[in-house]
Amino acid sequence: MENTEKLIVEQLKNGNEDAYKYIYDYHYVLLCHVANQYLNDNFLSETIVGDVIFHLWEIRETLNITISIRSYLIKAVRNRCIDYLKSRSEKKEISFSVLVPEEMSEEKYLQSDNYPLGILLERELEHEIRMAIDKLPVECRCVFEKSRFEEKKYEEISQELGISINTVKYHIKNALSFLQTELSKYLIALILFFSC
Repeated sequence: MENTEKLIVEQLKNGNEDAYKYIYDYHYVLLCHVANQYLNDNFLSETIVGDVIFHLWEIRETLNITISIRSYLIKAVRNRCIDYLKSRSEKKEISFSVLVPEEMSEEKYLQSDNYPLGILLERELEHEIRMAIDKLPVECRCVFEKSRFEEKKYEEISQELGISINTVKYHIKNALSFLQTELSKYLIALILFFSC
C-alpha cells in the first residue's frame, strides 16, 4: 500500500470524515460499475456499494488493510454481491406451491377474484408496512422514503436534507433494522397461515 493510502487509512481510523469522503468520492463510481456487472441493477448496486463504504466507517477503529484501498473495496463489493445473489437464489428454490395447494399459484391467489382472502392479505401487508414506516423517527422516515420510494441517491438525500452522507447511511441502516424486527412476526404469521 502506498504511503498516501496508509495516511488515508490512518485518518479514517481516527474518525476523520474528510478521509471517509475522499474514499467515497474517489471509489464510488468504479465500485458501482463492479457491482452492476453482477447485479444488473443500478439502484441495488448503489445501495450495496453505499453499505460497503459505510461499513468501512463503522469498523474504522479496527480496520486492517494490507492491500490497496480500491482492491479491498472491490473485494468487499464482490462478496456482498455474491452473497446477495446466493440469498436470492435460495429464496427462489422455496416454491410457493409448497406453502399452498397446487391449484392456488401465488399470482392466482393474490390477484384472482376467486381468492378475495389473498387480496385482503396483500392489502393488509401493505398496510402493516406503511404503519411500521410511520413509526420511524421523522428524519429517519424521511431519509428512508426518499431512498426507497423516490429512489434518490444518498448524495441527493444528503444535499436535499442538509445532512452528511454518513447520517443518511445511519438512518437507512436503522430503518431497515427496525422494519425487519417490526414486520418479522407478521410475515411469519402469513407463512404459517398459508402452510395450514
